[in-house]
Amino acid sequence: MPTYILGISAYYHDSAACLVRDGVLIAAAQEERFTRVKHDHRFPHNAVQYCLEEAGITSADLEYVAFYDKPWLKFERLLETYVAFAPAGLSSFIKSMPLWLKEKLWMEDAIKKDTGFDGQVLFPEHHQSHAASAFFPSPYEHAAVLTLDGVGEWATTSWGVGTGNFITPHSEIHFPHSIGLLYSAFTYYTGFRVNSGEYKVMGLAPYGEPKYKDLIFEHLVDLKEDGSFRMDMQYFNYCQGLTMTSKKFDDVFGGPPRQPETEISQREMDLARSVQEAVEEMVMKMARHIRKETGERYLCLAGGVALNCVANGKLLRENIFDDIWIQPAAGDAGGALGAALFAWHQHLDNPRTVAGADETGKGIDSMSGSYLGPKYTTEEVVSWADEFGAVGVALDDEMAIERAVDILEAGNVVGWFQGRMEFGPRALGGRSILGDARNTDMQTTLNLKIKYRESFRPFAPSCLDSDVSELFELDRPSPYMLLVAPVKEDRCHPVPDDGLFGIEKLKIPRSDIPAVTHVDYSARVQTIDGVSNGRYHDLLSKFKDRTGYGVLVNTSFNVRGEPIVSTPEDAYRCFMRTEMDALVMGNVLFLKEDQPAFEDKDNWQETYALD
Repeated sequence: MPTYILGISAYYHDSAACLVRDGVLIAAAQEERFTRVKHDHRFPHNAVQYCLEEAGITSADLEYVAFYDKPWLKFERLLETYVAFAPAGLSSFIKSMPLWLKEKLWMEDAIKKDTGFDGQVLFPEHHQSHAASAFFPSPYEHAAVLTLDGVGEWATTSWGVGTGNFITPHSEIHFPHSIGLLYSAFTYYTGFRVNSGEYKVMGLAPYGEPKYKDLIFEHLVDLKEDGSFRMDMQYFNYCQGLTMTSKKFDDVFGGPPRQPETEISQREMDLARSVQEAVEEMVMKMARHIRKETGERYLCLAGGVALNCVANGKLLRENIFDDIWIQPAAGDAGGALGAALFAWHQHLDNPRTVAGADETGKGIDSMSGSYLGPKYTTEEVVSWADEFGAVGVALDDEMAIERAVDILEAGNVVGWFQGRMEFGPRALGGRSILGDARNTDMQTTLNLKIKYRESFRPFAPSCLDSDVSELFELDRPSPYMLLVAPVKEDRCHPVPDDGLFGIEKLKIPRSDIPAVTHVDYSARVQTIDGVSNGRYHDLLSKFKDRTGYGVLVNTSFNVRGEPIVSTPEDAYRCFMRTEMDALVMGNVLFLKEDQPAFEDKDNWQETYALD
C-alpha cells in the first residue's frame, strides 16, 4: 500500500495543504483560492479536501499529517518577547492571545477534528519545513540550503547542507533580528500592507536612488562580513506594538510613514531602492560565507525573502554558486509541502531520488512545474457555462490556440485558464492574464483597466525557453518567474534625458518588448519548456510563428486584492468585472461582446477596492 502524508500550514498567512504519495508530490493548494479571502490564514479545510479528492483517498488512508512548525515553541517566543518588553507590549499581547488559546496551541486536536485523521501528527520546526521545501524537490544530489523569512519559532535566517535524504543545519539567526522583518518594516513605512505589499516595494525600487542605504547600516543593521547581523530594536516596534516602526525610525528617515492609498512620492521610491539594495548586500554576504564554509556548488532557497526575485537574479549573476534553485512556493504556503517531504525523507528515512537532467544537462526538479492544483476539462467548462448562462464556443485544440493568437496579436487582453492551478504566488500559464509584450500601451492597459492596481507595477514576460538568451541576459531556465534579468542590450532603446523622474519614467518605451521591460531595463523572466506546460508552450510557439516573438506578458488571473482564480466561475467573474477582451478556458472561447449583461452580486468594487 502506498504511504500518504498530508502537509499543512496555517494560522499566520497563506495557509495551505499538500499531499505526498511515497515521496511524490500529488497535490498542493492555498486555502485562499477556495475561500476567495486573499492570504487566508485559517485552517486549510478546503485545500485539505481538494488534496484528498485529487488522490481519491480519505483521511483514513493517511499515514501521517505534518504541520509546518512547532506551535508551543512559537508561543514560547511570544511569551519571552512580551516579558522582555513589558509592559510596552501589553496591547499586542492581549490581541494575539484569543487565537493562540482557542486554536493555535491545540493544533493536533484541530487537525484531527477537521480532517477525521486519528494517526500521528508530526511537527517539524518552521525553518526545517522551509529547508525541506527548498532541497528535497531540487535537482541536486547535495547542496547548501538557505532559508530567509520574517520569523518561524525563533529562527529568522538559517543555513545548512542537504545530502541525499537529510538536511544538516549549521547556523541560525534568531528573532527579533530578521531580514524579512526589516523589509516588512520598510513595506509598512512606505504605505503598503505587511505580508502582501513587499513585492510592491521591490517593484518600486528601480524608480528611486539608494540615498538611505547608508543610514540603514549606520542606524538599523550591524552587518558582518559573514552575513550575520543584528538590528537595533529601538527603531522598530514589532516586538511590542501594533506597528512595524518606531518614532526613532521616523526621525532617521525624515517623517512619519506614508498613509496607505495616498500619492507615492520620490521619498518612497528612494526608501524602496535603499532597503532593496541593503537586503541584496546582506544576501550576497551570506551566500559568499556559505559557499566558503560548505564548498557546495549549488544553493537552494526558501522562505518569504526568497521570493525577492531581484535579489535572486543578482545572486545568480554574482556567480557565488554554480546555480541556484528556489522553491516556487517559497513563503509559508510552501511550508506545507516542506513539512510533508520532511516527514517522508527525514523522519521516515526514505531515500531520495533526484529526477535527473534534461537533454541540455540541466537538472530537473520534482515540482511538476508547480502545477499542483485543481483542473477542469473542456467538457466541465461547457457544462458550467450552460448552467451559468455564459456564452462560449468550444473549439478544437488547434483552433483554440489560433483564435487566442488572433486576439493577442490585435492588441487585446486574454484570460488564460488551462490545466492545473499553480501552487505558490505566481501565475505560470495555468491561471494567467496575457497580452502582447510588444504593445507600448499594454502595461498601462493591464494595470488600470484589468488589474486595477498601481501604475508603477511591472509585468513579467513568459518566453519560450529556447529564446530566453536572445531576449534576456540569462543563460538558463527560469520556470517559476523567480529571477530578474536585464533585457538584452541590442533590444533596448536609449531613453532621452528629458527631465522625467519617478513614475514619469514609465511613459518611455525602453525596448522592443516594452510591456515587460521595467524602468531599469530588467524583467522578471519565466521560461516555458513545454514539458509541464505544453498548452502554454503551444500558444507561445504559435505567437512566435505569427509575429517573430515567442514572448507574452503574463500576469496573475485576478484583480487587486483578490486571490488568483481557481474555478471557471471565478475566472468568468473576473473576466466580466474587468475590461478583458476574451477568456479561453480549456478549448472554450468566451468573447466579451457575446456575453449577457453581468450583475455583480458580490459588490466586488467595494470588497476589493483597497488592498
